[in-house]
Amino acid sequence: MNISFSDEALQWFKDEMHIERGDFVRFYVRYGGSSPLHESFSLGVNKEEPIDIGAKTEVDGTTFFIEENDLWFFSEHDLFVNFNEKLEEPSYEYKK
Repeated sequence: MNISFSDEALQWFKDEMHIERGDFVRFYVRYGGSSPLHESFSLGVNKEEPIDIGAKTEVDGTTFFIEENDLWFFSEHDLFVNFNEKLEEPSYEYKK
């Protein structure tokens, strides 16, 4: 599985989460909300150290990752992180 970003989304992470070279940012499954892939589950994000990386990408020295036990959520889709200008926050697309 691949994780990719638009330039605007990456800038949001730098500005709002204050990420910098050497940081780890985890995308994780949380109960609540909804997604196009699973009703009652949505994607969360947090700065934290990895335990068991299932998928990752490194951008500008920051590692963005998904733990192995959260890969089920993506149902063999790639994650594309875009930026919603109207809401001024990241948006997530799941692409097969």
